[in-house]
Amino acid sequence: MANSDSTGPRTVIWRIEDGVGHIVLNRPDAANALDSAAGEALAEAIDQATRADIGAVLISSTGNQFCAGGDINEFVERRDELDRLVQTMLDRLHPAIHSLATLSVPVVSAVQGPLGGAGISIALCADIVLASPAMKLRGGYSAIGLSPDLGASYYLARRAGSVRAKNILLTNRAIPAEQCLDWGIVDELHSADALPAAALALATRLAHGATASLGGIKRLCDSAFEHDLRTHLSLEREALLRCAVSADGREGVTAFVEKRAARFTEQRLP
Repeated sequence: MANSDSTGPRTVIWRIEDGVGHIVLNRPDAANALDSAAGEALAEAIDQATRADIGAVLISSTGNQFCAGGDINEFVERRDELDRLVQTMLDRLHPAIHSLATLSVPVVSAVQGPLGGAGISIALCADIVLASPAMKLRGGYSAIGLSPDLGASYYLARRAGSVRAKNILLTNRAIPAEQCLDWGIVDELHSADALPAAALALATRLAHGATASLGGIKRLCDSAFEHDLRTHLSLEREALLRCAVSADGREGVTAFVEKRAARFTEQRLP
């Protein structure tokens, strides 16, 4: 399990349950902010996810806040070497976030409370984002003279559009949960009590889905705006043929004809 200090509490928890890889931010007393140690622990957890036999990943956090972003206290303590601190963290975390976002299995995030800065990236890199009404999003960067990292501007622009992303990041105003839902920043809202179970149920259902099908859907949707139609149709052809020769593909069509639930069994490797 990921841990920045083997003798102390884990700042990021990694575990596997029923085919779901859980990445849990666990610095509730520090708003789950990422200092150097927690950033390394998160990267380690993501490394574990890329190697694990899992069918989905669920990102969550403990406490009342999802993630405040970078740990400003550490930034202040090391302000004389802030550029080196930032470079070291980003050299580790940027490849890690890319690996998490491009896993061939579905990624779900459960956002139970406020988030900002890098926390935006950690939540929105997921394929499906669930949140509670207590969630609110604030950019945070412009208030302290910094610019986005870990893909915050990328994911906000993809989900809400570039105009709204600029509004959020330039003005630093808090965007409440209902508005995040309306703008497409999150996909579903659940009550605070219901959110953990809803997110787990979704991740578990996806984890037991058809490996080739879900991986193909994810890759095709993520690349839909990168190609012309002819190229994209070719990619769809390749993906469908992979599904057609897979055991899960054959099981799926057989189960449909037999009017029963499909039993997908292929090994789930990211």
